[in-house]
Amino acid sequence: MSRFFAGLGRFVVRFRVPVVVAWVVVAVVCVHLLPTLASVSKDSNSAFLPSNAPSMRAAQLARPFQNSTLAASTLVAVSSDGPLSPTQQAAVTRFEAKISRLPKVKLVRDLGTSPNGEARQALIEAAVPAFGGGDGPALVASIRADFTAASVPGLTYHLTGDLPTVIDSQQSSKQSQNLTQLFSVIFIIALLLLAFRAVLAPFVTLLPAALVLALSGPVVAEATHVGVQVSVITQVILIVLVLGAGTDYGLFLVFRVREELRRGLDPHQAVVTAVSTVGESITFSALTVIAALLSLILAQFGIYQSLGPALAIGIGLMLLAGLTLLPALLAIFGRAVFWPTRTSREETPRTGIYGRMAGAVVRHPFWLVVTGVVVFGGLAVGSLTGTTAGFANASAPSGTDSAAGAAVLAKDFPASNVQASAVLFDLHSSAWSDPGVLATAQLGLQQTGQFRTVIGPAAASGLTPAEITSLHRQLGAPGLLPPTEPASLPISPSLYNSYRELAQFISPEGRTIQFSTLLLNNSDSSPKAIAAVPAVRAAIARVASRIGATDNGLFGVLPFAYDVQSLSNSDLVHIIPLVAVLIAILLALVMRSLVAPLYLVVSVVLSYLAALGLVAVIFVHLLGQDGINFILPFLMFVFLMALGSDYNILMMTRIREEVQQMPLRQAVRRAVGMTGTTVSTAGLVLGGTFAVLAIAGSGSGGSQIQQIGFGIAAGVFMDTFIIRTLVVPSFVVLLGRWNWWPSRLSHAPVAALPGVRDVA
Repeated sequence: MSRFFAGLGRFVVRFRVPVVVAWVVVAVVCVHLLPTLASVSKDSNSAFLPSNAPSMRAAQLARPFQNSTLAASTLVAVSSDGPLSPTQQAAVTRFEAKISRLPKVKLVRDLGTSPNGEARQALIEAAVPAFGGGDGPALVASIRADFTAASVPGLTYHLTGDLPTVIDSQQSSKQSQNLTQLFSVIFIIALLLLAFRAVLAPFVTLLPAALVLALSGPVVAEATHVGVQVSVITQVILIVLVLGAGTDYGLFLVFRVREELRRGLDPHQAVVTAVSTVGESITFSALTVIAALLSLILAQFGIYQSLGPALAIGIGLMLLAGLTLLPALLAIFGRAVFWPTRTSREETPRTGIYGRMAGAVVRHPFWLVVTGVVVFGGLAVGSLTGTTAGFANASAPSGTDSAAGAAVLAKDFPASNVQASAVLFDLHSSAWSDPGVLATAQLGLQQTGQFRTVIGPAAASGLTPAEITSLHRQLGAPGLLPPTEPASLPISPSLYNSYRELAQFISPEGRTIQFSTLLLNNSDSSPKAIAAVPAVRAAIARVASRIGATDNGLFGVLPFAYDVQSLSNSDLVHIIPLVAVLIAILLALVMRSLVAPLYLVVSVVLSYLAALGLVAVIFVHLLGQDGINFILPFLMFVFLMALGSDYNILMMTRIREEVQQMPLRQAVRRAVGMTGTTVSTAGLVLGGTFAVLAIAGSGSGGSQIQQIGFGIAAGVFMDTFIIRTLVVPSFVVLLGRWNWWPSRLSHAPVAALPGVRDVA
């Protein structure tokens, strides 16, 4: 395989200028011609549930009240002068009519006035993407732009609901992503300046990652046409992963080029030699990440599926750039890359502090292994003490129009409470002809002991069954009635408005009825509330049997959170072993060994559990959060398994390279000394970029993004500075020639450093 990479290195060096030009042209063309990543992303975890999930079946039952194939918004009009006046009511009616004539708007359904008379709401359904993008932002902006013109004194409008909340969240997320990208670049450049002590080296190392970041977004967005899904979390993590992992691959190559220059090679030959030796490490490092990410295709939860292929595309592009664009740049700039540091020939390569650390490793391998296992094992216990919590992206960002509208709904329309869950029943016969079923269902739900409040058709309208039947016979379906009662009707305005409110609870044909409920524990991130969902569903099923309903469901944030968490836990159990096996196979191939991959995979699992335990201790026990976010254990495992293997591959391939020329202990000391700076710098870059994500990216996902950033950063730091630098080399020394079994190296004699007894 080294012949292939040597040939690739010679090709890139020979055609270095055309290679750079080709990359720039491709990037510019893709950025200008392909869609943006934000335009195809989904913002809701619930959008990634499979169609057979209970929450998705409940969403189908809720279609008479909201068409799930269309994007929904809620127009809220509120008076600051007490109950809405006739003038204000007329203004709202005119505005609703104007909105109904806008392009893409399919339905505007007035939902009536609040019980206190101070607010009025209307449902707007439009044929735009439900999760942002397309014509959605323009439609929301158009409606909001007309607020002033459509208002009268004392009247204020807000646009809230699913679509406006998503769009406001995406705009807030975009700002956080820009901050994450900016801070990550600044952090990486500062760290690389410190590591290289050279002017050009940091920029040459970072340039391929920056170009791939610009290129990968449009490429991933275009890949959505062949089934690749993208979430907002994907956008944020893609920035960190490409910049972090891409810079790592760059460091592997740039440090090796500098080493070869100091051995006396000319710049072009140094690049060829570096590609021939490190190219295999970079390739297998990227392949381990790609394999781990592509395994997510088998996940049931769509947000994992969206992360896998999208991020794998980014890493694949980064691998190509690392093997072609970066060597071409190094060949063009030559020794100038490392100015003003020296790159002249050195008879004795410097190993610095890592050489001294390696000396401790070869002298005390057993105690280093024992200490590492005890310390990391103790931290791993913390992972058993932290419960998982749901997602927290259902609410609008504070300070937005969506948040203001949601506050009005929560105050003036109790049945529209954003924390409310809808209980739905599909009946044998129409509730218009047999309204007694409404009271029976209401009483049954109240008696279950699972709900704090139950607001149903009878309770909301105050109408008796006889009045409901009579009014339906006279007026027809309430959802089709105009907001203002026609003068020809001999019905009081209060009775008319009460009947119109039934549109929120009874479908036009009367076969589906809906109750707005608040569960006893209705916090959308409470583990206790999420755990109660199965009992609530069972209680609803009993009520459904009592009233003879053919189907039933629970629709809302909590049931979605439960289904998401259940799928996430199931994927964790089924996919983690697969990822571990795939990475072990790749490690076995690159190291030609069946033994080393075993303890290397175990070492990464240990650092993963320790990092997860640290997250539980800090976020749950110290900061008092509800629990570890449901997505964190899965993401941390995939990333730490894949990214931790990068450093395994770099160090172990270097040990394997050196052990063919010198005794094992000397090879370990030299390999750790020569790769220590590379691994530590790479770990600082990768861990630091995830730490930046925890700080700057908090606006795009709150504690969810913070926990992801902190958890992966902690895992990378522990893996880099303890596991990879001390514990794994100690294992290598203890196992001796068995590290390479069954390759030919396992049959070679193992020598020892003078004065040091060989354990093997």
